[in-house]
Amino acid sequence: MATVSPAGAGATIGAAPDCRLADPDLGETLTRTRFQLTHGHTLTIVAIGSSSTEGAGASSASAAYPARLEALLAGRFPGLTVKVLNRGIGGEEEADMLSRFDRDVIAEKPDLVLWQVASNAIMRDRQLSIQENLIRAGIMRIKQIGADTVLIDPQYTTAILAHSVAVPMVDLVSTEARRHRVAAFRRFALMRHWHENQRIPFEAFSIADGLHMNDWGYDCFARNLAAAIIRSAAPSIMASMSLSPAAMSRSMDLH
Repeated sequence: MATVSPAGAGATIGAAPDCRLADPDLGETLTRTRFQLTHGHTLTIVAIGSSSTEGAGASSASAAYPARLEALLAGRFPGLTVKVLNRGIGGEEEADMLSRFDRDVIAEKPDLVLWQVASNAIMRDRQLSIQENLIRAGIMRIKQIGADTVLIDPQYTTAILAHSVAVPMVDLVSTEARRHRVAAFRRFALMRHWHENQRIPFEAFSIADGLHMNDWGYDCFARNLAAAIIRSAAPSIMASMSLSPAAMSRSMDLH
């Protein structure tokens, strides 16, 4: 794991922890994203989800994870245009998101769709079978337009963990990604690693409601997601960097 200095940590308490970049693996190659990067084309990414996509808990819109991701990728590929469109709406579940896919996803002609799923389904104790069908429907919609898909599972926070359906729902997201051969970013596991292995307290990466992330949490999440996208879509870049702390710090430490 490589250590980088976090940016935009305004909502944390005390000294900000180190943001460690895990060995990133989305499980699938982002072929459309790779094509855009290889040929120097504009890379359009749509981030759709609920409040943790919209940026609840962040100190500003620029501290939400889509904005941080755009800055990180644009910094890594300075000769290309990278657009990350934030289409998160707080409180929504998968059915709500699917109802606006045409307007907020498909109309943007994305190369990559980051779909944050299941957080509010956990908070409302929804049935796994219903979620399975909704996630599957969304994956099919994205595949129809030829865009890459990355499913992003729920956050590891106290409010999520209070629900018995949390871990089964997280497992469902991974299962659906494997079943339909789309990429998945395991945010839950990443944040659990922060807490259990790095001994970072919940208060250092989430706000007082116990549900939403703070600036440091969004930033470190975005850094790991950026590294995962680069590894999947541009593996030669990752190989040349060798995931060394110095190389990663130069690449990802943007302010």
